[in-house]
Amino acid sequence: MVEIKAAAVKSLRDKTGLPMGKCKEALQATDGDEQAAIEWLRKDNIKVQESRIGRETAFGRMGLYIDWNKGVGALVETLCESAPVAANVDFIALANDLAKQLATGPGAADGDALLAQKSPSSPSQTLKEQMLDLANRIREVFKVGRVVRIDGKCGGYVHHAGKTVGVLVEVEGGTPDAAKDVCMHIAAMRPQVLAKEDLNPAEVEKEREILSEAARNEGKPENIIGKMVEGRLRNFFAERVLLEQPFVKDDKRTVAKYAADNGMKILRYVHWELGK
Repeated sequence: MVEIKAAAVKSLRDKTGLPMGKCKEALQATDGDEQAAIEWLRKDNIKVQESRIGRETAFGRMGLYIDWNKGVGALVETLCESAPVAANVDFIALANDLAKQLATGPGAADGDALLAQKSPSSPSQTLKEQMLDLANRIREVFKVGRVVRIDGKCGGYVHHAGKTVGVLVEVEGGTPDAAKDVCMHIAAMRPQVLAKEDLNPAEVEKEREILSEAARNEGKPENIIGKMVEGRLRNFFAERVLLEQPFVKDDKRTVAKYAADNGMKILRYVHWELGK
């Protein structure tokens, strides 16, 4: 057996970030060949990751990339096992690399297709290799969850204090700041749909019936109940419909009015909470 010197172990440790004992094991298995040891560690990491595949990944980051001028935005849910790892700078960089590649590359229907593409920060690696190398150093399971790309002018916002939330909004006109403001509103107020027309008609009709019956129980005349109900439905819509909600930074205006005042039309939005 080739003698493995401490300097060789330290060199491999510096290159891989792995524990000294694991580096020594790899060098012993490859007769001291550093490059072969790196490959050995990568293969070993794949086996380790496969053995951990059932472990819960309840934490993570929302990778976000926006290019207002080019008209593209992407959001990627990147999952890990613990809160400290979710705040790790290399894990954050991975999440952002995933989002950047999704936005600037050929696109991807799911996480696996995205991971097969080259990393924008390390073109010699695929994103999967980048993720496995990081997982090997940190010793946690990482997963790519939901991915979405919007080809159009977008605002974006991510929030990682407390609940991890990511929002993308596609708009016509407006400004990046106005679009981001709407994203922040969505993160805070959690609307169900964009416009009233997007609500389930049966749900609206059921609410109308409940409000009508309540008005009758209050002794209101039938000839004014209809108008009363339509007025009270505003609260129902304001809870659920983005465009009807009072804008969180100025509740004297609805979100629709805020957008219009900024020369902007909101076309669609994506709102994710991590793991939901």
